[in-house]
Amino acid sequence: MKKILGIFLAGAMVLSLTACGDKTSSSASASFEFNETPIVVTTDDGSSNTSDDAGAENSTDKTDKDDKDVIPANSYRSELTNEWISQEIETQRPVAVMIDNESTALPHYGTSDADIVYEMMNSTANGRITRLMCIFKDWRNIDVIGNIRSTRSTNAIIFPEYNAILVHDGGPFYIKDWLANPKFPNSYDHLSGGFARIDRGKGGTYEEYATKDDYNGVGEYSGKSYDGLATRIKAAKFDTEYNKYYMGKHFNFSDDELSLANEKGAEKAEKIELPYPHNSTKLTYNKDTETYDYSEYGQEYVDGAYTDGRGMSFKNVIIQTADFVQFDDNGYMCFYAIGSGTGYFITDGYSIPIKWEKPDQDELTKFYRKDNGEEITLNTGKTYITICPTDSASKIVIK
Repeated sequence: MKKILGIFLAGAMVLSLTACGDKTSSSASASFEFNETPIVVTTDDGSSNTSDDAGAENSTDKTDKDDKDVIPANSYRSELTNEWISQEIETQRPVAVMIDNESTALPHYGTSDADIVYEMMNSTANGRITRLMCIFKDWRNIDVIGNIRSTRSTNAIIFPEYNAILVHDGGPFYIKDWLANPKFPNSYDHLSGGFARIDRGKGGTYEEYATKDDYNGVGEYSGKSYDGLATRIKAAKFDTEYNKYYMGKHFNFSDDELSLANEKGAEKAEKIELPYPHNSTKLTYNKDTETYDYSEYGQEYVDGAYTDGRGMSFKNVIIQTADFVQFDDNGYMCFYAIGSGTGYFITDGYSIPIKWEKPDQDELTKFYRKDNGEEITLNTGKTYITICPTDSASKIVIK
């Protein structure tokens, strides 16, 4: 792969497609299969209650149990978090929204509702500033998401793994061939620009947001109306349900609480500091919620869409280390996201070393325990994933 990229750079980097991947397959073979397996609930006396769906009977029978044992009516376990969510959206494709992470862009809106959040270096310039890619399953019920900024080549490699629709505001030349790949015509669906403008006093650059329908502009944009995310997707004629390019469930989840405390190579992981000079990302273990709270720029992260001070918190943290190639003097770059490497899996206050692997463009990134090669199992809940440059991986702090 690096040899290919070397030739590419020598040729003035005409195509970014070859810049960040080893090979390109002609088609994706995985397909989505509906879950028809009955849900079995084991009661305290050891008996079982089987239903064709998670119906009201289960919910009624379990009202005196712990909340974690109650299965809501007409629900299924989300393929992104393993949480119980509405069965009405079981086949709905997620959206992957690019969020600017410059301090001027704060506060973000709607990010606390994301199921999975990716953070990675956006450029080698400006202190290796990072950008977020937030993946939402139940995106139709979120009022405002943003602010939205441009995408990068690495994001274009990753978002199709979820059969998601990418939401962004343009991007550099290098993304062109990823997003217009004729071999994968429906796996690279994306919406670029034209989203609602909300006056946040940011001078326009940081004031673009994905919204529900019938949203009216605010402040200097008052009097203007904007199509919502659902309308934009429908107008673009994108599949709203998983299509033939869906690669399948991304992660293994444990229905019961999983502890790494006694696993081989496990170490305490209550504070995580990532080597991102621009925003100084930190994740701190909250023993009350048993999740990791996200902070940056030396302060607690707050979602501006809510008034209760909520931020971004994650049950699972995955650190993925990878090399990268820099395209030009402007700092545009791409991680070697197709390939393999090492990293860490962190949950409930402990970490273990892992390996990751993405064999090809149309295959999922998978994470394996470093000690025995078994695929890792995540706890039920939200997940934070970061791709950290290998040249600064030694500066990752986990303690």
